[in-house]
Amino acid sequence: MHLLNLGILAHVDAGKTSLTERLLHTAGVIDALGSVDAGSTTTDTLALERQRGITIKSAVVSFPLDGVTVNLIDTPGHPDFIAEVERVLGVLDGAVLVVSAVEGVQAQTRVLMRTLRRLRIPTLVFVNKIDRRGARDTAVLRQLAHRLALPLVPMGKATALGTPAARFRPGLGPAALETLADRDDALLAAFLDGGVPDHLLRGALAAQTRDASVHPVYFGSAITGAGVPELIGGFERLLPAAGGDPDGPLSGTVFKVERGPAGEKVAYARLFSGTLRVRDRILFGDGRRGPGEEGRVTALGVFDRGADSRAGSAGAGRIVRLWGLGGIRIGDAIRDVPGGGGAPRPEEAGSGPAGPGGVPGRAYGHHFAPPTLETVVVPGPGTDRRSLHLALTQLAEQDPLIGVRHDELRGETSVSLYGEVQKEVVQATLADEYGLDVTFRETTTLCVERPVGTGHAVEFNKKDQNPFLATVGLRVDPAPPGAGVDFRLEVELGSMPYAFFRAVEDTVRETLGQGLHGWQVTDCTVTMTHSGYSPRQSHAHQGFDKSMSSTGQDFRGLTPLVLTDALRRAGTLVHEPVHRFRLEAPADTLGTLLPVLARLGAVPESTGTHAAACVLEGTVPAARVHALEQRLPGTTRGEGELETAFDHYAPVTRGAVPERPRTDHNPLNRKEYLLNVTRRTGANG
Repeated sequence: MHLLNLGILAHVDAGKTSLTERLLHTAGVIDALGSVDAGSTTTDTLALERQRGITIKSAVVSFPLDGVTVNLIDTPGHPDFIAEVERVLGVLDGAVLVVSAVEGVQAQTRVLMRTLRRLRIPTLVFVNKIDRRGARDTAVLRQLAHRLALPLVPMGKATALGTPAARFRPGLGPAALETLADRDDALLAAFLDGGVPDHLLRGALAAQTRDASVHPVYFGSAITGAGVPELIGGFERLLPAAGGDPDGPLSGTVFKVERGPAGEKVAYARLFSGTLRVRDRILFGDGRRGPGEEGRVTALGVFDRGADSRAGSAGAGRIVRLWGLGGIRIGDAIRDVPGGGGAPRPEEAGSGPAGPGGVPGRAYGHHFAPPTLETVVVPGPGTDRRSLHLALTQLAEQDPLIGVRHDELRGETSVSLYGEVQKEVVQATLADEYGLDVTFRETTTLCVERPVGTGHAVEFNKKDQNPFLATVGLRVDPAPPGAGVDFRLEVELGSMPYAFFRAVEDTVRETLGQGLHGWQVTDCTVTMTHSGYSPRQSHAHQGFDKSMSSTGQDFRGLTPLVLTDALRRAGTLVHEPVHRFRLEAPADTLGTLLPVLARLGAVPESTGTHAAACVLEGTVPAARVHALEQRLPGTTRGEGELETAFDHYAPVTRGAVPERPRTDHNPLNRKEYLLNVTRRTGANG
């Protein structure tokens, strides 16, 4: 039987989890429908999810159809949990985008659909809630076509719209033929000849859906079940089954990590190739932590008929749960141990899951905006700081973008976030699962630094007051926006032990976490231009003399000084996150609205009119989005509608350059740095 790994995505309250319940009920996996309001749904298993009636963590559930087994992944709809959605995208064969027939296209709908289109994930659209008062069909189709620029194929019509008797009447109309013929010469020729056979039309629909050229649209109701059987038919006929060779080399991607009842780490992974068995030894890693870590799978779970069960093995296409891999993280690639054992050669290191293991598939990567907010976690009375730090570290395992940051000097821990709802969830999770009472300081905006020029610095072994037995030279060059950080070598890889090169690269990436102004440095290339070390020295009848021989600690200690010096010479510019906005308001409020936008640093780039409304689109600094949301009702008589989403980083041009307190040993101050580092290494030595 074929497998289909299917994601359900939507804006908050579109009815996504209710649709999941209806699909499971229709497939016969559950006997009774769960309710979001009653906290009884199959996929919302966390106590907090049941209390708040929202999905926070992605959940996997399986059900069989006539010719395919569907692994259904329910994802959060609230934008604060977009990182949870991001991790799922790399493991999908297809998706269902749920849109409310009442609310229509929302900001989150646009963000999700843009990403699905960019990744070319075959996607069906389900317009839900056709039984609700105020439901619309033609208007929502128009929104989808115009605001999302989607090539749509309506799969039928809704009848008795806005009433409990609302139903979906399937059938392809002229609009479907027109959309498909635009992309299929054979279909167009048949149309011009005067007749299009049904098999040709449906064949073109399946082919164009599978390569994400068009998006079939179904109407229905998760509550009444209208349109759901037709949607299920679309899963079988229109979406591609999972591929991959079960006899090929092992390749997979980890997209979720959680803790089991006994505190053990459990990893969720999609297998793209090969077969994984209990007691297999495998390599896992993201290519940034060295050659990868080796571990043994002690237990393996698969999903079947609404439950997950233990299995002895699982092959390509499966989503599995893995036990026994203590160091595994979200985003790790899993693969065979080369040659049946041992670590890979240095040249194999760093080869992450770029379409994992060379097998067609989507590698894990950042498809959405990074978190742009940060807050300090304040322990309440009786809350132990070390217990708090451990708890936050475990939460960061499950959501790496939480970005725990500890300031030893001030005894403070901060976390990066997407929004206020996520902050409330972190607070409730710490209280419910760890018994820790915390509050938060005011949320601040997370900026980044980018180099503005080229800078080079070098320190030589045993020269110029260099206290470390190491030679390190580094050059920093700016890279295009979005490029991230690239580390390169201009020295021979064999000129010193590989472990020393790895120590330099790891320390470069760590040091770039705090630039000249304390912000993460990104979009740059760091090149190692000089290297050198003192070989192992020993005295007769004595062992290895650490004081005369280079160690990894020498390179880890020297690299921050050299890199910071190179950054000083290159110079960095602080950039703040900027959102793209779309604002619809009564046309007669435009004169009042424009000065408000100007005071907040918003830049309207286009202005249009629609009936008695005006539509403004442009950019606004992320730090001022909240203020805009607060002022909008009074400025537009409560009729303004605002959509915003992260768009890019731009240089800070208003006010003082924001500074972020440092949490490292401050390599900007050489004397202070050496005092801290040598004291620390002395204590460890």
